[in-house]
Amino acid sequence: MRMRESNEEEKKSVCVMDASGPLGHALVARLLRRGYTVHAATYPHPQHHPELEDEEEEEEYQQHPRLKLFRADPLDYHAIADAVHGCSGLFAIFNTPSSSQSQSLSCFLDEEEGMVEAEVRAAHNILEACAQTDTMERVVFNSSVTAVVWRPQPEEDDDAALQLDENTWSDLTFCRRFKLWHALAKTLSERTAWALAMDRGVDMVAINAGLLTGPGLTAGHPYLKGAPDMYDHGVLVTVDVDFLADAHIAAYECPTAYGRYLCFNNAICRPEDAAKLAQMLISSAAAPRPPAPPSDELKVIPQRIHTKKLNKLMLDFTSGVYGDIN
Repeated sequence: MRMRESNEEEKKSVCVMDASGPLGHALVARLLRRGYTVHAATYPHPQHHPELEDEEEEEEYQQHPRLKLFRADPLDYHAIADAVHGCSGLFAIFNTPSSSQSQSLSCFLDEEEGMVEAEVRAAHNILEACAQTDTMERVVFNSSVTAVVWRPQPEEDDDAALQLDENTWSDLTFCRRFKLWHALAKTLSERTAWALAMDRGVDMVAINAGLLTGPGLTAGHPYLKGAPDMYDHGVLVTVDVDFLADAHIAAYECPTAYGRYLCFNNAICRPEDAAKLAQMLISSAAAPRPPAPPSDELKVIPQRIHTKKLNKLMLDFTSGVYGDIN
């Protein structure tokens, strides 16, 4: 599978799936500006979230000559295959919807464990469809930091074991024991994607993202299950949508991209950082902002994960012949 060698080469078709969320919207906008034809595939989402949409921007993109709209159920292989047909790249984004959002998922969502199975099946279908697409050059698979950080804690004096990187995987038994369903789903679905990619010869890069912040984020987000423990162990991290979208573009276009990339631009390691995040999660806009702790009471948690690999990728990308990231 050959990647583009310069910006002068004619842009090809790429698919964003699911394109309906904040990250999907940001990717579609960037890809159109960069000259691609974009297959924007959305999953069924009857629950409307107007706070995530700009109506004028939405109308502009729907009328864009290089935008093609598709409906793709994550458990419908043929719908996925139709959406990626003729594409040279796929940006795979999957967040398990509620049972009211997809009738085809309802059989899985009676219990939280079923969400895990649904996400694994979605990953399998997406990678299989890409493997059967002759024009496919690279898949950028959106995963999560929760597929990295959940595991039994080593001895406190074992500094090497305390540090986590792209080679680290969340422990499946640990996730099941503590009912960390988001982590379990992301770990199993990413492992499934990697297994199929290697077996079918699909060039894949994974972006293991921190908690995506922005409109609509609440304390009930499944990523935040166990957040106090993540904070205590220096692995509670967040990312904004622009940074995350830029990382996906770099992972797709840069020939040197490979493997997994931890992706975040904010580490919650100080009490005032935790207070800001907690305030962001409060649904009532009228709620007062918690005051920052006095400076003499600050306890800085040592950060245990870093983005060194991603930083190098972004440097390679921006110093190459790929044009502006935006």
